[in-house]
Amino acid sequence: MPSAGSPCGAIRAAGVEDTRQNDMHVLRHTYASVLLDASESIKARSLYLGHADPGFTLRVYTHLLPSSEDRTRRATDAAVGHGLDTRDGLATA
Repeated sequence: MPSAGSPCGAIRAAGVEDTRQNDMHVLRHTYASVLLDASESIKARSLYLGHADPGFTLRVYTHLLPSSEDRTRRATDAAVGHGLDTRDGLATA
């Protein structure tokens, strides 16, 4: 049985039901999501999460990746030095 000082013991001491939805697994995925959102490199994320293979990290966390279409659009806009101006609609393009 975990001690009160362990993560599971702290969860129980706080009166939170000790389930998979409330455990260190969720904290780990949250941490990985925060790093992904901050555009941390996959190599660094793999290292921080203790994975020996960055490919494993990609396979596990692929579902968290943002839409590549939006990233592609923003990157292209930035490369040409401006964003899309849609105030006048597509007819002015």
